[in-house]
Amino acid sequence: GFSSYNGGGVNGTSTMMDFLEEPLPGVGTYEDFNTIDWVREKSRDRDRHREITNRSKESTWALLHSVSDAFSGWLLMLLIGLLAGSLAGLIDISAHWMTDLKEGVCLAGFWFNHEHCCWKSNTTFTDRDKCPEWKSWSQLILGHGEGAFAYILNYFMYVIWALMFSLLAVLLVKGFAPYACGSGIPEIKTILSGFIIRGYLGKWTLVIKTITLVLAVSSGLSLGKEGPLVHVACCCGNILCHLFTKYRKNEAKRREVLSAAAAAGVSVAFGAPIGGVLFSLEEVSYYFPLKTLWRSFFAALVAAFTLRSINPFGNSRLVLFYVEFHMPWHLLELVPFILLGIFGGLWGAFFIRSNIAWCRRRKTTRLGKYPVLEVLVVTAITAVLAFPNEYTRMSTSELISELFNDCGILDSSKLCEYVNDFNSTKGDDLPDRAAGPGVYTAMWQLALALIMKVFITIFTFGMKVPSGLFIPSMAVGAIAGRLLGVAVEQLAFYHHDWAIFSGWCSQGADCITPGLYAMVGAAACLGGVTRMTVSLVVIMFELTGGLEYIVPLMAAAMTSKWVADAIGREGIYDAHIRLNGYPFLEAKEEFSHKTRAMDVMRPRKSDPALTVLTQDSMTVEDVESIVSSTTYSGYPVVVSRASQRLVGFVLRRDLIISVENARKKQDGIVSTSVICFTDYCPPLPPSSPSVLKLRSILDLSPFTVTDETPMEIVVDIFRKLGLRQCLVTHNGKLLGIITKKDVLKHIAQMANQDPNSILFN
Repeated sequence: GFSSYNGGGVNGTSTMMDFLEEPLPGVGTYEDFNTIDWVREKSRDRDRHREITNRSKESTWALLHSVSDAFSGWLLMLLIGLLAGSLAGLIDISAHWMTDLKEGVCLAGFWFNHEHCCWKSNTTFTDRDKCPEWKSWSQLILGHGEGAFAYILNYFMYVIWALMFSLLAVLLVKGFAPYACGSGIPEIKTILSGFIIRGYLGKWTLVIKTITLVLAVSSGLSLGKEGPLVHVACCCGNILCHLFTKYRKNEAKRREVLSAAAAAGVSVAFGAPIGGVLFSLEEVSYYFPLKTLWRSFFAALVAAFTLRSINPFGNSRLVLFYVEFHMPWHLLELVPFILLGIFGGLWGAFFIRSNIAWCRRRKTTRLGKYPVLEVLVVTAITAVLAFPNEYTRMSTSELISELFNDCGILDSSKLCEYVNDFNSTKGDDLPDRAAGPGVYTAMWQLALALIMKVFITIFTFGMKVPSGLFIPSMAVGAIAGRLLGVAVEQLAFYHHDWAIFSGWCSQGADCITPGLYAMVGAAACLGGVTRMTVSLVVIMFELTGGLEYIVPLMAAAMTSKWVADAIGREGIYDAHIRLNGYPFLEAKEEFSHKTRAMDVMRPRKSDPALTVLTQDSMTVEDVESIVSSTTYSGYPVVVSRASQRLVGFVLRRDLIISVENARKKQDGIVSTSVICFTDYCPPLPPSSPSVLKLRSILDLSPFTVTDETPMEIVVDIFRKLGLRQCLVTHNGKLLGIITKKDVLKHIAQMANQDPNSILFN
């Protein structure tokens, strides 16, 4: 039980039966926007596990209970994988259908999207998108699809559908679940570090995020569904935790489950189970023990296969953008690959700075008061600019897929309109050829698409609709990569006698693959924005099936990270955490300043003395007066005010619940009753009221440091143990307290940032 907990995981069973021998409902829980005590949570779980193990030797029923307790984690992972995969499949199918709805409708059944509608059609391969069953809005309303009026009508319908979808999305978010907006990854990172945001992973958030994610993606806004799918999966994990007592009642155990759920989210977003686990480990998780690694992988696999069985025709294989490049890359191509890495790093740094500046402006000006209007204006601008250009009109996933594609004989895309010379064709390998008019048109359109995507994504990310950043970032990089790839290809074709091409790129050979450049560019831009490295490369090769291209991907990813880090240290998610003032202690950053604990602790020299409770000389009235006049989340307990010798630490919430409950249920507890925090209370006169014993809510081994402890050690203790607070002593006497918020404010101050930007407790 909770009564045996004494802070550091040591069993200290009380010799006197006190009022709190059985834990009260609410004791040991946390208020909203507070940080959990990792040490206490882990200690309670160890006590619970020890008790179950000891009991399992007593009876068969207890042994079965022990086995089911051990198995419950794997069962929970299975349920999370099934639910997350099912919801991802539903979102995927719905978004495809609603995206196509902007352009037309299927006569064979309005529930078919364009691709499914044309499956049974007898049209040729090159005209596969022009089947008679699919009608554009102009064909449906006017009876024909040619001419200026038909074009204007299709344009108008495209913009109207986009506005309707985005309006519905923002109204649902605003009215029912304000936490359903954005990508959710900054908040999930903060929650996994031990912060509590009630409702962020709740039922309403899950329902509204699932619906509005479909609407936001279908509206054609420059956003992706990959980041929000991590939020959706974590909502599934949090809700399913309530089915199992050991996860429902322990915040640290629940965060292990949420780490696995985040891996399942990335797995269904990209069809990348290994990348999902690495993403959770590298990007979002704060505490990731070895058993969580295997459970995460299991949840990610179950989620990926569930999605595959629900939506088997979503992609050509079990990957999002299947690629099949026929030629290996050459060592000299590392130069353009590194150039793409530099571009990705520059774009990442530019995007983060611009987006954070825009979001800060949104917070501090009247703009933030009109989220519906903002969404409608951005949607209208996006739709009006997107429709004339076929590369911005198509969904971003389709665009990336087309850019990754290696041109084959049957490809009818403009990107593959080369001047044909099939004399030297061997199998499916086409030699490098001169670009035809279609390729030049596509280059202009892609250049315009690049400019649009670069700027419109800045204003889209952070609006009050679900919005992911993975796919728009990859699109920017893929466009830049394809443009560079075609440029290098044409250079090699017209100047194959140059020294850099001689020996490996002779005339008529297939040596440059523009699709590979698009893939490398996509990885570089995504890395520049998120600062992912290993997980990014693994996601990219799982995404595309291109295992032999790990070296170019790694070169581009590392270059983009170095370039972006040189301009600004934070990735987009860390920047949004700081913008929102969440108390997140970054584990990767070094603290190199020579300050001491006494420089950071409170109270400072000019402040009033530290508020403390004494172990056995305060009345209920005294304690209630202190609690009502302060807002601290806990109080140190000392032997006496004169000695200031530390006894332990008691949490405000536990104290309030215990005193209120004792007043209601325990006879003889009045305002003049003495509160005793120790096992042995001093004798009182016979006429005095009953003593209230609160030994069981006292943490007898709070973490303490001396006033001379260097702050780099204190910061390390806070990071590695996940502390809420740490007491400062001098020769055994209590001097002050350092909270997680104090540490964060000190780090901000040392980095010349505003310390008051840390908003929460």
